[in-house]
Amino acid sequence: MTGPLFPTSLVGSYPQPDWLIDRAKLAGRFPPRVRARELWRVEPAYLEQAQRDATRLAVDDQRTAGLDILTDGETGRESYSNVFATALDGVDIDNPGTALDRSGHPNPVPRVVGPIRRRHPVGLADLAYLRAQAGAGATVKVTVPGPFTMAQQAQNDYYPSVEAAAYGYAAAVHDEIADLFAAGADIVQVDEPYLQARPEAAREFGVGVLNAALDGVTGTTAVHLCFGYAAIIHERPSGYSFLPELAATTAQQISIETAQSGLDCAVMAGLAAAGKTIILGVLNLGDPAVESPDQVADRVRRALPYVPAGQLVLAPDCGMKYLPRESAFGKLRSMTAAAAKLRAEQH
Repeated sequence: MTGPLFPTSLVGSYPQPDWLIDRAKLAGRFPPRVRARELWRVEPAYLEQAQRDATRLAVDDQRTAGLDILTDGETGRESYSNVFATALDGVDIDNPGTALDRSGHPNPVPRVVGPIRRRHPVGLADLAYLRAQAGAGATVKVTVPGPFTMAQQAQNDYYPSVEAAAYGYAAAVHDEIADLFAAGADIVQVDEPYLQARPEAAREFGVGVLNAALDGVTGTTAVHLCFGYAAIIHERPSGYSFLPELAATTAQQISIETAQSGLDCAVMAGLAAAGKTIILGVLNLGDPAVESPDQVADRVRRALPYVPAGQLVLAPDCGMKYLPRESAFGKLRSMTAAAAKLRAEQH
């Protein structure tokens, strides 16, 4: 990896302003899999303009906090997955199905009724706006929902199996990733939280589906796993149910959480030996209190016996959008200060 040691980045989301989205309504429900327009506070005619303004604020916060890799904070999305998942052919979103969330709660989901196809690029306009706000020379990252996760978050009424549906999603994700790199993305992250939530199915076909989505792609790719949003799923297991298997994926970076869970970092040794960069979650999003730079640096030091410093990226745990904005910004400042402290220790 080029650039500074311990580069800093968001995982995906950043808090949207209260004038844009009803944050109490957002936090009081499970993440939407179909469209949830009722979350937005802005009239439809002005919504895109408002989302762009919020993106500008999110990028400015990241830059002010000193982050090395910039994202749009997913400010224009109702969830990490639903914008892409509801933009595909072969999916009926007007007559949704039902699937169990990772908490076991039934949730309305897209219903697969035909061959899944990406009818047009979904994220290129957002990438172009991010790139314009980030400025020349900035490193930018974009996220797309993963094929395994989308297949778990759908009701399959067409394909012979969930695995077959997942490979259908993989083709759509592949086309999107290729277009995002062609349009100037530096890093594309594939969000696959259900590899952790559904480990039995993940062991059967998770890596194969993910590699199909990344097949032949040129550019830096990451895959993100998590334990679920801290705002919704409060208990954290001490380890991942699906992690060493990702040594076999073609993604160069693996994004995992360690702050709230107190994860035993020894499990990263195999991934590091396979050459993977670890995007290390070091901010606890289950508590709005801002950690000190020393607390954050200590969480990074726990990983250093198992992952070389040059193979680490520092990030929050996932689900930052549920925090108060001032808390999120403060945590980012602590993370970049911790990175500066750790860089000094390496020299």
